[in-house]
Amino acid sequence: MAYKKVDQYDEEITNSLLKNYKQSLALLGEDPNREGLLKTPERVAKAMQFMTQGYSQDAHAILNSAKFHEEVSEMIIVKDIELYSMCEHHILPFFGKAHIAYIPNGWITGLSKIARVVDVFSRRLQVQERLTTQILDAIRDSLQPLGAAVVIEASHLCMMMRGVQKQNSVTTTSAFHGEFHKNETRSEFIKLISAKLN
Repeated sequence: MAYKKVDQYDEEITNSLLKNYKQSLALLGEDPNREGLLKTPERVAKAMQFMTQGYSQDAHAILNSAKFHEEVSEMIIVKDIELYSMCEHHILPFFGKAHIAYIPNGWITGLSKIARVVDVFSRRLQVQERLTTQILDAIRDSLQPLGAAVVIEASHLCMMMRGVQKQNSVTTTSAFHGEFHKNETRSEFIKLISAKLN
């Protein structure tokens, strides 16, 4: 029996993108009809839909789907959440880690939901600066915490493969809300995400 992979994609969008990518290959000097490229336009069309699926997802709904009342008021941190996104300026990937914390004000959410929120916003055409604040805003608006913090460290292929071609540069962005504007709280967060506890 032959192997058949089943994917769920919008057929109309896939077909439209496929035509555009096939034309792009020809414009770049390639032969889109040669064996190695025959299915490439379709693969790229599906890959782009996957890598931008965040446009059809709702971060607030995700956080609220596992929202629980708890009398906890200590810092909760989910760190080293891997992220993969696409730079909106060159449509090239950037990738790295997100570190997220919040101090509950009567409500907590499932830990996996924090990671899913990262995916919602990273699976869009992005700039790292906006990605950082979008994650913070979703947590702030959904959970109404006493404070929230997001730090993202990422490498950008638009700086590594082209342009200045700097292979070892890492970009760090941060956003803080509420209690994390206090030096003591922010310092504790930075210390904990920097520590190797395991």
